[in-house]
Amino acid sequence: MTYYLSAERNRDLVGSYQRYQQYLRENEKQFPRLAFELATSEWYQNAKDHRCPHDSWLENLVISELPDSGRKRNTSVRIRLLAAYHDGYIEFFYPRVFTYSFESSACFEGLGDWLYDEFRLSAGGNLIHEIEWSGREADKGSRWIIESSDVQFQWIPSPISAAPLTS
Repeated sequence: MTYYLSAERNRDLVGSYQRYQQYLRENEKQFPRLAFELATSEWYQNAKDHRCPHDSWLENLVISELPDSGRKRNTSVRIRLLAAYHDGYIEFFYPRVFTYSFESSACFEGLGDWLYDEFRLSAGGNLIHEIEWSGREADKGSRWIIESSDVQFQWIPSPISAAPLTS
């Protein structure tokens, strides 16, 4: 069940946000710590905050499979976005990924803007991060679903935007 993605937001924006925050609070003890902190932070869903991923563009997606122990491999995913205000980068890192699905009906002109996302728990208690992309005119958008142990978030200011202005 989703709480705060396009279908829910289009029906009832305020109510969907309230139901989503209630879901998070009710499941706080089961949620991975970093994901819970991110999902419940006031700035994360605020499109005026430069750290908010809404309207960001994908820069790259890296899937890594590194040795864990013996012959076992550990899958991790890193997403780097150009922030909506183009004054920095947003990175999401999923250190231990169990499943992922990247679905796109067309991406020949890119995925478009990061629209909405939400964090949920899987039946097995893992983190699910579902992301909706806007797509382009002929595209119905894209949807990514990543099931992982947790998520790490990083805001990286652009060196140009961080430089002091001089006359």
